[in-house]
Amino acid sequence: MPTAVVIDGAFFLRRFKSAFPNLFAGDAEDVAFGVICMAAHHITARLRANPAWSTVSANDWRPQETAELYRIFFYDCPPLTKRLHTPIDKRAVNLAQTPEAKLRLAIHDRLHQTRKVALRLGRLNENLSPWRLRPNAIHRWREGHPPRDEDFELDVVQKGVDMRLGLDIAAMAHKHQVDQIVLVAADADFVPPVKLARREGIDVVLDPMGAPVAPDLLQHVDGVRNCYMPINSRRTDNKE
Repeated sequence: MPTAVVIDGAFFLRRFKSAFPNLFAGDAEDVAFGVICMAAHHITARLRANPAWSTVSANDWRPQETAELYRIFFYDCPPLTKRLHTPIDKRAVNLAQTPEAKLRLAIHDRLHQTRKVALRLGRLNENLSPWRLRPNAIHRWREGHPPRDEDFELDVVQKGVDMRLGLDIAAMAHKHQVDQIVLVAADADFVPPVKLARREGIDVVLDPMGAPVAPDLLQHVDGVRNCYMPINSRRTDNKE
């Protein structure tokens, strides 16, 4: 049976440069290629355990075109695209025109076009006040520095992402669509779906991309395999 690769998108993008040092997160093509390379890494690691596939390499393996890969699931939220004012100087800000928003939308658009990648989108839920203090802001103020816009950051929370990820893992496990799930994450929130999958006989492999992992999540997976891939070239494959 095939493998499913389940990716917490926000976590993946934070860890991208560490896992793929020769790619750059400023390019949506690089991010999509990194997603495919991660799937290739885990598929080939599994195949190499079979003597018939012992020489297979992630450099020449195409996970999009093999029955060994069920699907890559990528969970994220669209960026905020509203207009607001900064908390101190009251400067108008169009969030849709920020580099971060443009990059996130470009990444989502590219993943939509990438074969065997299913993009699952939640939403961002902002609080009544869209701004919150950065951790070091109060320390600066105590030292006598005046407040500035850089002391604040947007206060938003992802909604629906963990639920979609958990439901997809549960559905694949109950329907026996896969016999292995690679979870790219490090958060303890994913313990319940992981436990359910293992009770259904699914082999759960955790890829934390070199990040610290919640101890209780480590207790409920069948193994850890970090993806570190120095990529020297870039390839992309469309769904069409």
